[in-house]
Amino acid sequence: MYESAHMTSKLQSLPVHWRRPLLVLVLLLAVILVAYWHSAWGMAMIWARSDTYAHGFVVPLISLWLVWRQRAVLAPMVPRPGRLAWLLMAGAAALWLAGDLVAVNAATQLALITLIVLSVPAVLGWRVAGALAFPLAFLFFAVPIGDFLLPGLMEWTADFTVMALRASGIPVYREGLQFIIPSGAWSVVEACSGIRYLIASVTVGCLFAYLSYQSMRKRLVFIVVAILVPLVANWLRAYMIVMLGHYSGNTIATGVDHLVYGWLFFGLVIGVMFLIGARWVDPLPPPPKAVALGGLAAARAPARAHWLALALVFCVVLAPHGALAVMDLGTQTRPVQLAEPTVAAPWRATATPPSTWRPAFEHASDTLDAGLVDDQSQPLGLHVSYYRQQNYQRKLVSSENVLVKSQDPIWARAAGGSADARLQGRPLRVDSAVLRQHLPGMGNVGQRLLVWRFYWVRGGFTASDYAGKIQGALGRISGWGDDGAHIVIYTPLSNAKESDVDASARLQSYLDSQGDALAAALLQTRGRD
Repeated sequence: MYESAHMTSKLQSLPVHWRRPLLVLVLLLAVILVAYWHSAWGMAMIWARSDTYAHGFVVPLISLWLVWRQRAVLAPMVPRPGRLAWLLMAGAAALWLAGDLVAVNAATQLALITLIVLSVPAVLGWRVAGALAFPLAFLFFAVPIGDFLLPGLMEWTADFTVMALRASGIPVYREGLQFIIPSGAWSVVEACSGIRYLIASVTVGCLFAYLSYQSMRKRLVFIVVAILVPLVANWLRAYMIVMLGHYSGNTIATGVDHLVYGWLFFGLVIGVMFLIGARWVDPLPPPPKAVALGGLAAARAPARAHWLALALVFCVVLAPHGALAVMDLGTQTRPVQLAEPTVAAPWRATATPPSTWRPAFEHASDTLDAGLVDDQSQPLGLHVSYYRQQNYQRKLVSSENVLVKSQDPIWARAAGGSADARLQGRPLRVDSAVLRQHLPGMGNVGQRLLVWRFYWVRGGFTASDYAGKIQGALGRISGWGDDGAHIVIYTPLSNAKESDVDASARLQSYLDSQGDALAAALLQTRGRD
């Protein structure tokens, strides 16, 4: 009885002019979460399985707490729907539709959070949203975006570590992200990039700056420091771990303790950063003066304005789902049976591909691996991963689809770049890489491969991830469907430097003589309803 009376008292303490707008806002947020449950669930699953983004679970709770802290500021405000926010929500819904068309998690999840944030000015108005600017902006830290930084961060970590080792008098042989010192071989993988430290530092640093400083200048300076410190700390961490392994004969800092030492060092550095930042904390501003609310009832927005806002935004939120239902009518659903390209002279098919290596492309609808030799009996391998009925797990263009995983114990990417090629008489700039095979025993190097890769999407070829995404979306919009393929051709390299030119010429020779047959096989696989 006491708890019931207490809750009733709480509801009665809510200003009258806030009750209906808050009810409308809650209904709108419920509609958004139900309509976009797949994006919300996918975001939560990333939080659950990734240490990098596990903070996402607490971000909404922190945002709600920050809103609660502003209750005295909000109470005297009169909620009025902001019409511009309705238009902006239409743009966010369009972003979600575009992201869903190409199965980009980052785009759909960013659009979902944008819809949630914009629902506040859409129902309560821009003045209220301005008072809640940071709590609303903080919600964007829930979006698991940051993997695009991995290649650059890994490269910087390798550069600094090698430079520091050489400055310490230790000889280093480096090839890509792998390097060898007299005591052993090391490799920079995703865990060494420092992305976890960077995202954690920036998230907590922004919250600390908001709560501790009133000056915008102080806040910006601390946020910049929160970005730079984890970068430098991670470089020092990587160097420290290699040195510990080197001087201990690889008995410490090489297993689980590798990560433990890293987190201890990072925690110490970040702790010192916050201790220093706390020396310049600004005093809290005085609480806002109480305002009589009795006269606000007449000033509140008409009831129909909030319900009209809800109805219009409801239509905006659901529109993308109707558009997707129409577009999906052109998507084929039958199982894929990948047709093998015919082999024309002077090339000949072989019983097996020239290497045991296979690209790390995931969840393909069907795959093909073939081996060929040219008129000089030089070998070449062809790999095709075909995708149909793409979704957030099975998709053609994905950061998960790589030539070699960084944790691969056998193969490593030694070099990468691009190469100018021709296919069906048209120029094609392909992704190019050199892969290296590790054999048992320190320093032993096995087979080396020159690899070209590109996409077939909407009946054409491209090596651009962005063009692949756009063409895939246009295929769905135009009714062509979402069929696409990831194509890789590769050939063994000798250690002689001049063989790179010969290998490139061999790959181009295959495209010149077999390109039409490859395109025909892909069109045959696609077929027609």
